[in-house]
Amino acid sequence: MASPADVVPLERQSTGVIGDYVALTKPRLNLLVVATSAAGYYLGGPRAPDVMLMAQAVAGTALVAGGAAVLNQVYERDTDALMRRTRMRPLPDGRVTPPEARIFGATLSLAGLALLALRANALAASLALATLIVYLIVYTPMKRRTSLATLIGAVPGALPALIGWTASHGRIAAGGATLFAIVFLWQIPHFMAIAWLYRDDYGKAGFPMLPVIEPEGRRASRQAVIYAAALVPVSLAPALVGIAGPIYFGVALVLGAALLALSVRFASTRSENAARALFFGSITYLPLIWLAMIANRL
Repeated sequence: MASPADVVPLERQSTGVIGDYVALTKPRLNLLVVATSAAGYYLGGPRAPDVMLMAQAVAGTALVAGGAAVLNQVYERDTDALMRRTRMRPLPDGRVTPPEARIFGATLSLAGLALLALRANALAASLALATLIVYLIVYTPMKRRTSLATLIGAVPGALPALIGWTASHGRIAAGGATLFAIVFLWQIPHFMAIAWLYRDDYGKAGFPMLPVIEPEGRRASRQAVIYAAALVPVSLAPALVGIAGPIYFGVALVLGAALLALSVRFASTRSENAARALFFGSITYLPLIWLAMIANRL
């Protein structure tokens, strides 16, 4: 029989369980997926999109992304237990069991695919399925073997923009490819900053990230600069293919130059402060670029 100290009120138990399952979906990361897919949907469709269809397409994309995050954590629960920033996640901490998480992740993923197939189109659902396959079957195991996994992981990371675009546009087209390219290139300086800040954690878990296999940070910072530099002209392309205008062009040029400057600073100092500034600069860049693109289309 439990003592009074062992009895947890039902409300607290339910809140804790719900919170753990929500945490498995990586809600902060999923918020970025929601924003990215919503921007893609808006930019790919008519100027006054059907709000209900847009919400369903975005929800489907978010469900697939959440399911992928859950299933990824099932696979990586052992390495998550070794890293300070992830060891208290629900799976390594034992608050959710692997079978429970597998069922939850599979349910979310299948629900998202079904919603996209039924309320958007087959192409959007196929791209979401490709996101799942590349993320879980290619990228996740590859993380333990090679630093090139970062580039592979940028593919499913960029697909939500394309899923949103195709859900409203019906085909990929130049505009959709441009949105995909922007998010793909943006991820590299963003992730290089993260990898540098948490290089000790990644080293403990055995992930061969660039800052782990080359502790001086030259290769990681060089990649941040190269991809940030490539992002500048690519980010201007929406104005050239007709999904944004001259105001966006100017905003994108300023934002791209700022992100490149932060990457160059990181490369020249390879300090914690420079990496942190690049990280915060990158998470500021993407919402602003979407807002500029959407505002210029209104």
